[in-house]
Amino acid sequence: MKITILSDNCASRKYSAEWGLSIYIEAGTNILLDFGASDLFLKNAEKMDINIMNADYLVLSHGHWDHGNGLKYLPKKKLVCHPEAFIKRFRDGEHIGLPFDLKEGEKRFHLILTKKPFSFDENTIFLGEIPRLNDFEAKETIFKKEDGNKDFVYDDSGLAIKTEKGLIVISGCAHAGICNMVDYAIKITGIKEVLAVIGGFHLKDNDFVTKKTIEYLKSINVKKVLPTHCTEFPALVEFNKYFGSTQLHVGQVINIKDL
Repeated sequence: MKITILSDNCASRKYSAEWGLSIYIEAGTNILLDFGASDLFLKNAEKMDINIMNADYLVLSHGHWDHGNGLKYLPKKKLVCHPEAFIKRFRDGEHIGLPFDLKEGEKRFHLILTKKPFSFDENTIFLGEIPRLNDFEAKETIFKKEDGNKDFVYDDSGLAIKTEKGLIVISGCAHAGICNMVDYAIKITGIKEVLAVIGGFHLKDNDFVTKKTIEYLKSINVKKVLPTHCTEFPALVEFNKYFGSTQLHVGQVINIKDL
């Protein structure tokens, strides 16, 4: 199994970066999770000799521009996401949703819209809508829907991958809360041993939520915690302190043997 960072905030010597996220996952089924803010993920993939056409599925973690604008550059393939991913959404009056609506999405892709978990194979699962059960995550939002109501990004989701060493959970931004996501992945797979949690955690500061997140991940003995994208420096420092976490960068390859 191999996980490759195609687009992210942090550049490397060979590969360019942007505010966004795109991850290529080879785990029996080839999955392209998220597509960044532009076609940069395709340029980086070409440099890495990764043929995006080999992806069996496209997966959108949630309907924000920095994860979905790259959809404009992709061919008609199977695209898995939550039914609300295509709604219009705003931050401070600025549209932050996808570059086209659901009707256009249906023309461009073979859409698989689901709130429930969707299995790609016996080991790889799209989590669907994440139950928000704990008392510290996803309690506030700065986003709004077209009608002016608060947008709690209920389409936010991620992947669970079963391995012989334990469960791997991969998030896009974890607007639902990374602990809620891990809890749900454990519930639907029945696997309590969590090998790694990877992706954007949407944590900005060394605050109450960050401390509670670390406390939770320690309590379930997660082996590797690899935050990126929307996990900002003060939170990254804390994850490094407790888990030895290092910030992911474009071009980084994560092999299961290294976890």
